[in-house]
Amino acid sequence: MEDMSQSPDHPTPEFMSVSAVQCANCFQWRLISSQEEYEEIRENFIQKPWFCDDKANVTCQDPSDIEYDATRTWVVDRPNIPKTPSGFKRYVHVRKDYSRADTYYILPGGKKVRSRTEVESFLEANPGYRDAGITVDSFCFTTPKIMKETIPEDVEVGSSNKKKMKRSKMDGFVDEYE
Repeated sequence: MEDMSQSPDHPTPEFMSVSAVQCANCFQWRLISSQEEYEEIRENFIQKPWFCDDKANVTCQDPSDIEYDATRTWVVDRPNIPKTPSGFKRYVHVRKDYSRADTYYILPGGKKVRSRTEVESFLEANPGYRDAGITVDSFCFTTPKIMKETIPEDVEVGSSNKKKMKRSKMDGFVDEYE
């Protein structure tokens, strides 16, 4: 899970600011100190669930490191996304209308790729990466889930069928047609 901070004047998150994982036993959220550690946990989460005692000096009896609430927008990754290969960078960008997120990778030369087809072309043109064990399966463009209840109240959430969803303080989300 990653959450995204925002400024009051600019509601679209600029970057992922916190990486956290939920304990499979007590369901409390724990901050993860590095992106690399977070990706290692995420990569094997189904086969090896994460527990509070996996973090040094922490138990389920300790208070949560961070509370799941609407003070920030939460964007939750799917489990078992492969760890980003060394020399590459994985980015998730949330659209301004919070309708969805886009996932892309930055290749070692700085090029941005948005699909497995583009990765395949890169690997064909640069066989040294394949020789190092990097395959198309090393990349995952699955987008994380934007937790609707944490989207700022003043944001009109877009949707693929051109409806607008507006958050109501009493009703959660309600459909409103343009």
